[in-house]
Amino acid sequence: MIIAQISDTHIALDTPDADRRIQDFEATITDINRLDPAPDLIVHSGDIVHNGRLDEYSQSVATLARANAPVYVMAGNKDDRTNLRKAFAGSGYLSRDSDFIDYEIGGFPVRLLVLDTKSATSNKGDFCSERIERLTTMIASDTSRPIAVFTHHPPFDVMVGPDQVNFETREIMSGLRAALQQSGRVIAVFSGHVHRGTAGHVETIPATVMPSVATTLRKGEYPDDMAARPIYHIHRYDPAWGFSTQSRIVGV
Repeated sequence: MIIAQISDTHIALDTPDADRRIQDFEATITDINRLDPAPDLIVHSGDIVHNGRLDEYSQSVATLARANAPVYVMAGNKDDRTNLRKAFAGSGYLSRDSDFIDYEIGGFPVRLLVLDTKSATSNKGDFCSERIERLTTMIASDTSRPIAVFTHHPPFDVMVGPDQVNFETREIMSGLRAALQQSGRVIAVFSGHVHRGTAGHVETIPATVMPSVATTLRKGEYPDDMAARPIYHIHRYDPAWGFSTQSRIVGV
């Protein structure tokens, strides 16, 4: 099983680097299409657009339509849930029984759970009691397979960058962490949001964060020949050892 993860494309049509963000997004999809072996699916882990506008989503939908693999999207702090649902209404997988955008991606040896960590009041993450209950229910619905979870905000202390805790409070993050650990079947957590590559743990669960696809917004130091090259993650699952993650440099 192979997952291509992209994140934080921040498509905007009114910024000085608007064209560059679109080019980075398009180049990434082109690169994913060239992978051999091809990924089974692509997950965009949030901040698809920058202002939550429908015209930004239209541009993003057009870019994602070029992907050969099935694409799944989730809400980041910059996304607008209502407009995201409108833009991807034909997808058939977005949850319709709640205001939150959370769902399971089925049909694979690992259950993939997409969570909604968007806050209504800030750019940091939130995970209220209703979302904890929904996550607990999703986890309990199938006890036969391991689980990998996608969150926009990383649920662990990020030791690089300005914010160690990327949720509104440490207590909120701790509530999500406890829910992820409870069953013992979650084997990986994949996130975005901080615009830089990093890794950590949710107790014993390995967790990774990928950089922003938008190179003008990417954090961290890179060689000059990589400055204009987007980066995304490829997660490969093997039942013998779990997930391994590769940082893929577009065009290399």
